[in-house]
Amino acid sequence: MTQEEKVQYWIGLADRDIVVAGDLLEKEHWLYVGYMCQQAVEKTLKAYHTKHQSEDPMRIHNLARLAESAGIYELMTEEQQAFLDVLTPLNIEARYPDYKSRIYASLNESVCNKILEQTKEMQSWIKSKL
Repeated sequence: MTQEEKVQYWIGLADRDIVVAGDLLEKEHWLYVGYMCQQAVEKTLKAYHTKHQSEDPMRIHNLARLAESAGIYELMTEEQQAFLDVLTPLNIEARYPDYKSRIYASLNESVCNKILEQTKEMQSWIKSKL
């Protein structure tokens, strides 16, 4: 697979995650909206990393660390950096039962709409840097 094919692979996965997040929002599956948004940003960061770094992206889910290793973190605004910190726990907490009830209580339609919109903005911004 060429470098560009790898980039497009990650972007394709991230784009599908955004669609799924929208579908889950319509069905009021708040916890999984957050999870899919986290996944979309993670995969978009991995596309950026693939495009701009010689080694493969790290196999981690911490978005700030991925952004740093990709070389894009320092280009982000403080608001964008803070959003990475909001999204990162949604990956872990959506997967493990003992965290689900705590995070689920913090999510609702309004919060998930905001997360989805911010995710779309973040993804678009990262893509503009490709």
